[in-house]
Amino acid sequence: MLVKRGSAKAPGPQSAGTRRSGILSAAAASAQAPVDRRTFLKRSGLAAGGLAAAGTLTFGTVRRAEAGPTTPGVEIVRKKSICTHCSVGCSVTAEVQNGVWVGQEPAWDSPINNGTHCAKGASVRELVHGDRRLKYPMKLENGEWKRLSWTQAIDEIGARLLEIREKSGPESVFWLGSAKFSNEGAYLFRKMAAFWGTNTVDHQARICHSTTVAGVANTWGYGAMTNSYNDIHNAKAILIIGGNPAEAHPVSLQHVLRGKEVNRAHMIVVDPRFTRTAAHATEYVRLRPGTDIPLVWGMLWHIFENGWEDKDYIAKRVFGMDKIRAEVAKWDPAEVERVTGVPGAQVRKVAEIMAKNRPSTLIWCMGVTQHTVGTANVRALSILQLALGNIGVEGGGANIFRGHCNVQGATDFGLDVTSLPAYYGLTEGAWKHWCRVWGVDYEWMKGRFVSQKFMETKGIPTTRWFDAVLAKPDEIEQPAPVKAMMVFGHGGNTVTRMPEMRKGLEALDLLVVADPHPTTFASVSGRKDGTYLLPICTQFEAEGSRTASNRSIQWGDRVVDPIFESKNDYDVMYALAARLGFADEMFKRIKVVNGVPDPEDILREINSGSLSTGYSGQSPERLKLHMQHQADFDRTTLKASSGPCAGEYYGLPWPCWGTPEMKHPGTHVLYDTSKHVLEGGGTFRARFGVEKDGATLLAEGSWSKGSEIEDGYPEFTYGMLKKLGWDADLADAERATIEKIGGANPDGVSWATDLSCGIIRVALKHGCSPFGNAKARAVAWNLPDPVPVHREPIYTSRRDLVEKYPTLDDRRDFRLAHLGKTVQARDVTKDFPIILTSGRLVEYEGGGEETRSNKWLAELQQEMFVEVNTQDAARLGVKDGAMVWVHGPEGNGKAKVKALVTDRVGPGVAFMPFHFAGFWDGESQRGAYPPGTDPIVLGHSVNALTTYGYDPVTYMQETKCTLCRIVAA
Repeated sequence: MLVKRGSAKAPGPQSAGTRRSGILSAAAASAQAPVDRRTFLKRSGLAAGGLAAAGTLTFGTVRRAEAGPTTPGVEIVRKKSICTHCSVGCSVTAEVQNGVWVGQEPAWDSPINNGTHCAKGASVRELVHGDRRLKYPMKLENGEWKRLSWTQAIDEIGARLLEIREKSGPESVFWLGSAKFSNEGAYLFRKMAAFWGTNTVDHQARICHSTTVAGVANTWGYGAMTNSYNDIHNAKAILIIGGNPAEAHPVSLQHVLRGKEVNRAHMIVVDPRFTRTAAHATEYVRLRPGTDIPLVWGMLWHIFENGWEDKDYIAKRVFGMDKIRAEVAKWDPAEVERVTGVPGAQVRKVAEIMAKNRPSTLIWCMGVTQHTVGTANVRALSILQLALGNIGVEGGGANIFRGHCNVQGATDFGLDVTSLPAYYGLTEGAWKHWCRVWGVDYEWMKGRFVSQKFMETKGIPTTRWFDAVLAKPDEIEQPAPVKAMMVFGHGGNTVTRMPEMRKGLEALDLLVVADPHPTTFASVSGRKDGTYLLPICTQFEAEGSRTASNRSIQWGDRVVDPIFESKNDYDVMYALAARLGFADEMFKRIKVVNGVPDPEDILREINSGSLSTGYSGQSPERLKLHMQHQADFDRTTLKASSGPCAGEYYGLPWPCWGTPEMKHPGTHVLYDTSKHVLEGGGTFRARFGVEKDGATLLAEGSWSKGSEIEDGYPEFTYGMLKKLGWDADLADAERATIEKIGGANPDGVSWATDLSCGIIRVALKHGCSPFGNAKARAVAWNLPDPVPVHREPIYTSRRDLVEKYPTLDDRRDFRLAHLGKTVQARDVTKDFPIILTSGRLVEYEGGGEETRSNKWLAELQQEMFVEVNTQDAARLGVKDGAMVWVHGPEGNGKAKVKALVTDRVGPGVAFMPFHFAGFWDGESQRGAYPPGTDPIVLGHSVNALTTYGYDPVTYMQETKCTLCRIVAA
């Protein structure tokens, strides 16, 4: 809803006929002069009709975003960067004149976006025009926003952090990073938390794909997409479950549709809601929210019953499938239909399509992950693909579409409360490895923490930070509750239980928000003091690399210098580290000139230590060469057949083994035994030992092409090289490094801690994966449910199923209590009968502060809404376009929004997008933003209604199936 900037009062409800005037009013207020539609479009850099077209851009027909007249005779410089929205990884070509970004095109040579953009990508130039950007540091004092200098801001923030550290210890500060960081920024932020002395450092992956990482890593080794968007061209069947790429990752859909229309692949979409993606499906399956596992086991019931599984693949490459068969046997067609609502005949049809049209690929997103059984959901889907032999093959795979532009990279570099960069754990050995990389003494680093115990203990996740603020000292397993929060690039409306979150904000002693825009964190609560806003520039105003969902890494040029008084993440982190007293140690091996760290040097440090994931071979020079020669890469295989990158895969997708000088080509398809490891081939990772219950965990009769060990084998160590007689292949310098690292036990030095990369080099030379050759695990004995089982949502509308399919018992983890059955025992279905689910819109991203501040996108989607089924609307007396109150079952949460009456959602289900903020309990919060920084579009947050419920493995929040009540306003 739109009001003039000068007004802090909530506007009255708008009818459909007044939507257009609302956006014009906001634009007029911004310009301080009346504006008509033609003028608005001109100022937005569009020809007439351009905004209307932006929401329906078709691939190959995107127009250049004109900025207006350029200066004659002044050279236009073209620079290439990466879109800062979803993680498809589209390249953007910027036209710069006199230091001003004057024009934009999608990169026609990019093998990922092929000259296309979605509405968000087409509008990114507006980000550096900064209409509603934070222009300079600010401080909230006595309820008023005051301008500060950078020097004063860093000095005050540093002083307050040190005071809190002195009184309450390092664990009392929560470090919340961002999937909007570059790889280099994410790595630095994780490193800063380590040097501060805490593992309480997190980012958006906790609330989008932490369960994906846990689920797939615990199945076959790595927590990432196995294939790529482009490889979907090779699929003969495509199953999309819990994902809506047409809106969430629009450019990815060109690859999906190429598989469907060129390769004649079947396209199955499973979703409680008939989405824009479902409109393309050859088979649409509507299931009850929260019943993914019963559906998957129902499919496997038919696959096993008819012998459609890949028996040879299972025997050679999968451990524990017999226990899966026992669980699947319980899910006959009648029980599957009773629990999921999906007709038995349709379940069989989908199973048969996937089994008889191989290779078949499986795509999922947050509809699968954001559940109390998120990790189990992911494991069930992974097991389905293993049963069909679809992992490690072109056209198959688990294609996991991630959300933010660098959510994959930020996860890879340890913005996670459970790990160090590159998924090294929190063990003493992992810490010693990174201390060697950083050039600091391990004992000194240990002294930064409360104790070694806390150095090796996972921190508090972002889904529960406010509980850690509000907890009494005896309720939290650390010396003191959280007192301060440092937020770099993260929205405040993205976590569930926002009424409790607001209380947590108000209880903090210090809140620092570093972002191009003031986020919901800065405006949603009643805070009067102790909030600092730091203007961070966008990634278009900085250099660095980012990792797309398919693991390809791309280097983005700085398009323009930071606008206003904004600074990049690297510079601010260096200044803060200097004020906190550890900059010399933290940047010991990173070049810093006049307080400016070199992002290329940061990547080189990343390369030197990130051996476990193969983030070691992608130097800045190699990545820049790929960006310069994008046209040389095949649009399906992502492999260059000519030019200076010939033989390499685009973006050197990890693992890219060894040193950059070894020239490994990267890995397009993980676990592909049909290729030599030096050509991007691989096996399943041997990370769970060699034997379990008397059965081998190593592959049997399966190995990658050219392997000199023609069977399964464990991960490589120096001792293993000796036993094989391959240690003679080590260079003297490599051997010296290994022996120095190993000390009294050099045989124990592994491929992942050998900083010389000698063990990796020798293993590859002999055709072996350095991480071993194992079976994937269908049974993960270290998880709460080793075999995935269905558990009803904590807030379920099917109370008749709770006894047979209960949630887990109450427990403790991540330093806090984790409730299960206690909450599920509360029956609220009488007052809250409708299932509430949430998801994305094509126009906005994440918490939406950035995209709702963009004139192009604000024009396209101006109001928050709730989709209500036609039958429910008739029963409730709700009219299409009318205002309604949506009430949640916890914390008196409520939201006043517009009703969209539609059969897109089934009876008993409602849908709300999650990108909105700026209204609370029916009242506008526009006046809470610093003047001139309020987003154009405000709305109620769906997470004011979402409820308690967390995955037991990762504390992922439940956003896809809670309950609500809808009443006419």
